[in-house]
Amino acid sequence: MSNAISDIVVKTINGQDKQLNNYAGKVLLIMNLASYCGYTSQDDEFDQKYKQAGLHVLGFPCNDFRAQEPRSNQQIVKFSTSQYNVIFELFGKVDATGSQQHPVDDQLTEAVEPTGTVAWNLKKFLVNQQGEVVARFNSSVHPSSLKLITTIESKQISKLVNSR
Repeated sequence: MSNAISDIVVKTINGQDKQLNNYAGKVLLIMNLASYCGYTSQDDEFDQKYKQAGLHVLGFPCNDFRAQEPRSNQQIVKFSTSQYNVIFELFGKVDATGSQQHPVDDQLTEAVEPTGTVAWNLKKFLVNQQGEVVARFNSSVHPSSLKLITTIESKQISKLVNSR
């Protein structure tokens, strides 16, 4: 099984279909989000640092963990932009686990070690320019963490300018 995500179709936050191959040639950091999660404060740090380095952050809201994302897609946009000034791309709410697990989460969670379902909000997956999942990070790994930055740079897919 390939670990490329390019053939997966997702729903934008406004309900439109979008194929992930639209990001071909771009480095992606994909994560599941929840407004009421304690890790949500990380959201505002992704935009500036990573956008300057050429990374594209894709956020998929999820209500799988202790119902921490009960909001509608429209409410999620309003909350994310007003509370955390989020400018990264938000997608429609997905199931990250269980029988209704979205194909994007199914592919992400089986592509790199350690494999297995997402255990909490703000799990992060790094995707290279070829659409291949190359790394997975736990929720507690902060956007400015040396572990995340070093992994991105060691994969030679981006340089995080002014990040340290």
